[in-house]
Amino acid sequence: MSYDKNDLKRRMDGAVESLKSDMAGLRTGRASTGMLEPVMVDVYGSKMPLNQVGTVSVPEARLLTVTVWDAGNTDAVEKAIRESGLGLNPQPQGTVIRVPIPELNEERRKELTKVAGQYAESARVAVRNVRRDGMDALKKSEKDKEISEDERKQHEGDVQKLTDDAIKQVDSMLADKEKDIMTV
Repeated sequence: MSYDKNDLKRRMDGAVESLKSDMAGLRTGRASTGMLEPVMVDVYGSKMPLNQVGTVSVPEARLLTVTVWDAGNTDAVEKAIRESGLGLNPQPQGTVIRVPIPELNEERRKELTKVAGQYAESARVAVRNVRRDGMDALKKSEKDKEISEDERKQHEGDVQKLTDDAIKQVDSMLADKEKDIMTV
């Protein structure tokens, strides 16, 4: 494991992109197929993204439908949506699951901001894990006499700057999403 600044940046950017797609799922009262993107379904002995077991569509502004391809997975899909933390109440009708989007009351808005905060914290943890990997690689490189102590310290500064930038992006995305959710 050697120090690669570009790899660390790519991995931190990946955590930020993952957060971006999770946040896209937290819509504010209007149905969107992106709302169900973070939902993972327990089927065929593993967890799969919802879009790999059915088709999500938006027939009305406040309704999603999920057409499950394999009728045997309908219960698993319903359970995954119900337990996703998105506060949705799926209603199965054969292989089609209707998912009404609830009106955003104050309590629901607060729930959504909590979920957004959890997503952001997961992204921060992912970024810090990448930082730790980078710092460990630098210490190992110094120990193996591949780089000097001064080089290690300089590179550690670079890793910290990447980390700070990524965390700043996460915090900014969270603040924007909270504002979006809480604005009536």
